[in-house]
Amino acid sequence: MRKAAAIELTDDELDTLNSWARSGTGEARFAQRAKIVLAAAAGKQTTEIARKLGERPSTVSKWRLRFAQDRIQGLMDESRSGRPRHYEEQQTTERVLQKLSEPPPAPYAIWNGRVLAESLGDVSEAQVRRVLRKQKIQLQRKTSWCISTDPEFGQKAADIVALYLHPPENAVVICVDEKPHIQALERAQGYLRLPDGRAVRGVAHEYKRHGTTTLFAALNVMTSRVLAKHTNRRRRVEFLSFMNELVAENPDREIHVILDNLNTHKPKRDRWLQQHPMVHFHFTPTHASWLNLVECWFSVLSRTTLHGASFTSPRELRAAIDRFIKHWDDNGVPFQWTKTEVRPVTPKSYITHLRT
Repeated sequence: MRKAAAIELTDDELDTLNSWARSGTGEARFAQRAKIVLAAAAGKQTTEIARKLGERPSTVSKWRLRFAQDRIQGLMDESRSGRPRHYEEQQTTERVLQKLSEPPPAPYAIWNGRVLAESLGDVSEAQVRRVLRKQKIQLQRKTSWCISTDPEFGQKAADIVALYLHPPENAVVICVDEKPHIQALERAQGYLRLPDGRAVRGVAHEYKRHGTTTLFAALNVMTSRVLAKHTNRRRRVEFLSFMNELVAENPDREIHVILDNLNTHKPKRDRWLQQHPMVHFHFTPTHASWLNLVECWFSVLSRTTLHGASFTSPRELRAAIDRFIKHWDDNGVPFQWTKTEVRPVTPKSYITHLRT
């Protein structure tokens, strides 16, 4: 009979094997192998170890020998080649991407893994999904974009960014825009106690409309202060009334105003600008109102005060907005322009974008 391999453990090996054998979260196969080696190191025979651990003697002998030859590393699993690939990976990937560039068959509006597999015919759904995961394609997720077709995009964007980064000396840089038709919605809301004891915030599905209000806002780029005005409409007359208040707030100072291309902002013959030579309008490129920093302030207002709130009248809504503006003027800090490159977005086909 062949003599079993003798096992002698170092202190580090003993600590490692004991941690494997006692671990409640580790893999059971490594715990079993550790117990085999520990029992062998204690001088027990292969048959005795097999009977105690419920293993075959050949299994015990295998791990004793593997440990004797390669120590702890010998208890690891050897790499397996696995089942041979049924698909040629690059070719299958190209076929899936090519199919995505085509419209899906009727009546489907968008592709999914099953429809892709059926259209390809000889590629399984599982393989299609593997390709999609590897290419980081999520068919149910969509991205929207707004394209600036303004031929003077670069010049206008550079003009506005220059005002943010290097405002003229002794001048005021102000971002102006409107938030129209803010709805005063009344709905029941509050915290609900569930049968399991948890408390969740709930909002009723039904709501009542109590009218709307329009907010004109002017954000001072350098101080972050906001001048606002509530109106019922947003015509040219309301805009000029707001601009008159803005000029009155900054007497005898040069004012640079950043605006979008709304028709009430830029009539063909602007007599108001001729009467106010200290005021200079800077219009954002077409479909690029995101260059206007007041849009960031409107986003903060919506998330902080408007979203999920309940109002019983436009007056209550306006009061809530005024409280937010006061809090902002007391605690807000100026927005810092950090984008290093500003360029118009040019849409590409989905597949072309993926390939590049």
